[in-house]
Amino acid sequence: MKIALIQQANTADTRGNIEKLKQNITTCARQGAELIVLQELHNGLYFCQVEDPANFDQAETIPGPSTDEFGALAKELGVVIVLSLFEKRAPGLHHNTAVVIEKDGSIAGKYRKMHIPDDPAYYEKFYFTPGDLGFEPIQTSVGKLGVLVCWDQWYPEGARLMALAGSDVLIYPTAIGWESTDTDDEKARQREAWIISQRAHAVANGLHVISVNRTGYEADPSGATNGIQFWGSSFVAGPQGEFLAQASSDKEENLILDIDLSRTEAVRRMWPFFRDRRIDAFGDITKRFRD
Repeated sequence: MKIALIQQANTADTRGNIEKLKQNITTCARQGAELIVLQELHNGLYFCQVEDPANFDQAETIPGPSTDEFGALAKELGVVIVLSLFEKRAPGLHHNTAVVIEKDGSIAGKYRKMHIPDDPAYYEKFYFTPGDLGFEPIQTSVGKLGVLVCWDQWYPEGARLMALAGSDVLIYPTAIGWESTDTDDEKARQREAWIISQRAHAVANGLHVISVNRTGYEADPSGATNGIQFWGSSFVAGPQGEFLAQASSDKEENLILDIDLSRTEAVRRMWPFFRDRRIDAFGDITKRFRD
């Protein structure tokens, strides 16, 4: 399967961001990409740096304007697209939602972000209700996609459940970066931990992992922090955790590459982690803490 990752720097011009995405999607499709993955909350700035009720005006329904517009483009180009949207489900009820658009422009399925952070500059609990759709892969014409979102990437349980449900790949639209007051050493540790955690999901589950982050600097509207420098570094890891492609930390890039889904079977024959799992002894994993 030929896949594409679009790593983009956004501005406050939502229409401009969308038009740039559409141009990049078209470019990737014309180079043969069948599956195109976008970064988290790709239409605008990462608004969760502040708790501002006015930001709820950015939310949209699903189906809605973005699924209609990107759906039309997917149909025109004959590609599958993974979107990441601020979903307005009902008055006062919102989610951080990934939507998979099929080649015919229809909605193949959606995933609502399960793990919601609440940290300085990442005040997502103010905006997003935790997902209620579980860890269910989305069936498409290019395979079963195990789509999760950003903070989910730190949790091995979500990756495992997606794999156990038959996902062909794991996909993580992401928005993560550095706060400028951190030291260079701390910045390096954070970025490497992000990469290592996701490569570990690839190894533990024998699956390709596709992680798409944004890049560029976005100021904190409140001035409470020095804003976020998103560290890009979008990448694809193979079923043994090997790097197949990686973008830079500071440039807008389209990564286009072929992945061999048959390697999952080959790797799982060599490293039969699923065979040797002691599921009879894992009951306590659902507890908050073990005394």
